[in-house]
Amino acid sequence: MTSSTPRRTVLTAALAAAAGAAGAAAPVANADDRAAAPNAAERHVPVPGLVDNSSWTSYTDWRSGDAAGVRAVAGRRPGLVIDAPAGRTDYTDPHTGKASAWEYASWTSPVHASTVPATEVITSWNADTPAGTWLQVELTGTYSDGTWTPWYVLGRWASGDGDIRRTSVDDQTDGRSTVWTDTLAVDDAASGLRLLAYRLRLTLYRAPGSGLTPTVWRLGAMASDIPDRFTVPASEPGLGRELAVPRYSQNTHVGQYPEYDNGGEAWCSPTSSQMIVEYWGRRPTAEQLTWVNPAFADPQVCHAARFTYDYQYAGCGNWSFNAAYAATYEDMSAVVTRLRSLTELETLIAAGIPVITSQSFRKEELTGAGYGTSGHLMTVVGFTAAGDVVANDPASPNNEAVRRVYHRREWENIWLRTKRYNASGKVVSGTGGVCYVYFPAHPTPAQRKALAAVGIG
Repeated sequence: MTSSTPRRTVLTAALAAAAGAAGAAAPVANADDRAAAPNAAERHVPVPGLVDNSSWTSYTDWRSGDAAGVRAVAGRRPGLVIDAPAGRTDYTDPHTGKASAWEYASWTSPVHASTVPATEVITSWNADTPAGTWLQVELTGTYSDGTWTPWYVLGRWASGDGDIRRTSVDDQTDGRSTVWTDTLAVDDAASGLRLLAYRLRLTLYRAPGSGLTPTVWRLGAMASDIPDRFTVPASEPGLGRELAVPRYSQNTHVGQYPEYDNGGEAWCSPTSSQMIVEYWGRRPTAEQLTWVNPAFADPQVCHAARFTYDYQYAGCGNWSFNAAYAATYEDMSAVVTRLRSLTELETLIAAGIPVITSQSFRKEELTGAGYGTSGHLMTVVGFTAAGDVVANDPASPNNEAVRRVYHRREWENIWLRTKRYNASGKVVSGTGGVCYVYFPAHPTPAQRKALAAVGIG
């Protein structure tokens, strides 16, 4: 079910406090503002002013901005690599105490003016970091009063764990915005303060004199301003379709690998990530799985937990790290975003793209779940002919029980709302449509159209 680590709970409490200060909930889009059409892509009418996705992926993109020791590489999948290091620095890993010297080079994006004056920003990156390399992603934003945030670290990351421990960075705030693991959030949304624009800075590191380099194919962010809402308008069902996504239970791993948060309810995110990685025909090699206890079933789920684990968060639920893990597989892309409606999710399913969604709910709010949660990831794999949600829910006793059908109206509300009552009757926040979208680096025309329809380029 939910991650057992406290960070997401802290973020929920902080955002709920800000939402509570806002008073009455803002109006939401009218359910009637949808055109009647035969398929999800045609029926979709975007809710304006809620979500802005941006990314740098092309050779032209990588040749823009400010470069210090990096160069763009062309080809079937353009990227950014170290050319000649801009300098050398020492880094002491806070989780091992090990101090090491590293050469580095950096790239700073052009300023991206968000179409949405935002209360939250979440970054995503897709990269390869060979042993002896790693990377850091930072963001600075401009407020609606014309001032700028400091440079915030949104992740120190490597696909492996032999050089540094992959980590978020706590205690970053300027008193007006704060980084909560993977999310930069305005502290008091009710004040009207918003982030209007931002720049991203990517720093690539390698062992001195090694000639190695990370390769980064995608760097971007999702900025959003989702209104306070306990309920969302009901959507009209589209065409039913179910995708053949592998089914894995997180609960078959209870007690496994305490160093990666002990399996079970803490592993909903990597278990969901692994389902979709394998749906796209990728998986760890037998050699990559030799470290897993051979007595454990589905060792690839243990692998996903290890390589999404955030040593500061002390869990596997870092949204950006899960997307980055999925993109370590050959020709895979991955982003963290928000969808604005269940119709948008249907658009992706219709194109063959399953989606990992984040939601929280009391037991009685989702018929058939059999549990309540303060935060949980599951994989939406389709819709029934009646429009109900077909989910691979890892919070199941075994793999055979993973496929669930949830009532459409219940499910869309618990996923898209931003405010809810917990089991104690206290007002807390919901995740407002957060999801992971994993897709081929070279999608089909139909997939590309569907991704564009939900704002992913």
